[in-house]
Amino acid sequence: MLSVFDILGWVGSIMVVLAYALLSAKKIKPGLIYQLMNFFAALLIAIGLFPRNAWFSFALQVVWALVAIIAIIKLRKKKK
Repeated sequence: MLSVFDILGWVGSIMVVLAYALLSAKKIKPGLIYQLMNFFAALLIAIGLFPRNAWFSFALQVVWALVAIIAIIKLRKKKK
């Protein structure tokens, strides 16, 4: 049976692939929606990894989320 952590990790994994696929298919632009999808995907994957003690992968997801946050902040400042 899948745990809540497993489900969140799977949702995050699907979301990151979906974001990339939508961007590659030019269905979305590399803007706010793409960065929000990256942020939430990384967050969900990190939550899924946490109880597994996979710290190198967890750290990667935290950095991925931080990169997305920085991009979101820059996009928001650019709009103003």
